[in-house]
Amino acid sequence: MKDFSGESLCHDPIHGYMPFVAQGEQPSDEVVEQQLIDHPWVQRLRQIHQLQTAWWVFPTAEHTRFQHVLGVMQLASRAVDELYDSLREVCDDVPSRPYVETLMRMAALLHDVGHGPFGHFFDEHFLRDYDLTHESLGCVIIEQELGDLLRALRRNPHGRLADNEQLDPAQVAYLIRRPKEDDDRPRWLRMLRGLFSGLYTVDNMDFVLRDAYMTGYSARAFDLERLLHYSFFTAQGLTIHERGLGALVRFIEVRAALFRSIYFHRAVRAIDLSLQELFAGSKSFLFPGNPVEHLEAYQGFTEWTLLNDVAKWSASDDAKKRAWGDRWRALLRREYRWQMVCERTRYFEPHETEQGSIFSNESFVVAAIREQLPKPLKSLSLRVDLPRHIHRPGTRGPAPGQNFFYDASTGEVRNLTDNALFKRLPLSYRICRVYAETNKHNAEIATALDKLLSPGGVDDVTNM
Repeated sequence: MKDFSGESLCHDPIHGYMPFVAQGEQPSDEVVEQQLIDHPWVQRLRQIHQLQTAWWVFPTAEHTRFQHVLGVMQLASRAVDELYDSLREVCDDVPSRPYVETLMRMAALLHDVGHGPFGHFFDEHFLRDYDLTHESLGCVIIEQELGDLLRALRRNPHGRLADNEQLDPAQVAYLIRRPKEDDDRPRWLRMLRGLFSGLYTVDNMDFVLRDAYMTGYSARAFDLERLLHYSFFTAQGLTIHERGLGALVRFIEVRAALFRSIYFHRAVRAIDLSLQELFAGSKSFLFPGNPVEHLEAYQGFTEWTLLNDVAKWSASDDAKKRAWGDRWRALLRREYRWQMVCERTRYFEPHETEQGSIFSNESFVVAAIREQLPKPLKSLSLRVDLPRHIHRPGTRGPAPGQNFFYDASTGEVRNLTDNALFKRLPLSYRICRVYAETNKHNAEIATALDKLLSPGGVDDVTNM
């Protein structure tokens, strides 16, 4: 009879039943997956929305980083199921499958453990002050706070580590970091990293499916099964068979559409503009300093605690804090300072340089628009927002050199950029949105922006 005492299932609208190793009658020195899932560092992700401010715009998008990391952990097992055999064929020193799967599952579960309130926004507007990202902070948490638990893991739902194997927290941390060129880690480990920082990863495959479903964009955004089925490792790295290229292109296109319609929604970005101003002036009140030096406090620092705290600032005895409290309360009442005036999109092809475009610099765009406005309007309060999305490697995007395709007609493994279907995708795009405090002068501002984009305009000249 099968023993179910050490297994639990959680049900997910995206992946169905997701198994994990539960607490049971394991030896006293053995840690199980449930202990990591239930740990305060992971449970705090229940209090951080997956869609940093988009949940204020899309009423059903209330899902959190916690739901996401469980889904990524499930996808990690599915990826290992499809890819482990091919990894062993190209790397001689690969550990056992249970080790690789446990490693992948823990990196998936913990890849977002360093996130603060409002996710990536917090990276840019707080963690950057301390030369941190949520990944680098997550690595500290993984190795210093969770290392002993990770080393004591012995199994996953599909297998047990060999007696001479012990999970290495440094390898878990390694998988969630962006790759560097001077990398002397084992080749098998570097290849696995492509599943976390390449073009299609266990992370972005889950969030595309999950965000599309939860926002109502699409119940089945792309063909996950086909994409995984036609993926394998070759000597070059993570490779997709040409029969799976259509599924890959579909995934890239849907991800780009989600950025445009959800993550970069005009109202979402208007909230972000207001949030930028609030963080710039009040972040010293939000958290005591470098999170690495205040890990215990950071563990309890979430969107719930932040929003609860700022709502009380209006009653503070500190005049400065009280003033910022009034501004935070306005945001909580959905009173946004900035209104979108107009929007244009600039696509970049392989022969073009983004850095040569005015759309790489917000202050440059504002100054150029002012030059085109009638004299009475040159002093208008304006903000320009330039959200950027990367379709494929080649322009400061997903780490290059990690994804390849197999040409069945020649038997060759080639760069993805050699494929005609893949070449149809632009490298990247930028949306240029102009915001003002009033909509009274929309026509004049839109006309000024169009002059910059017209043949012979400023942006046309800089890209010649």
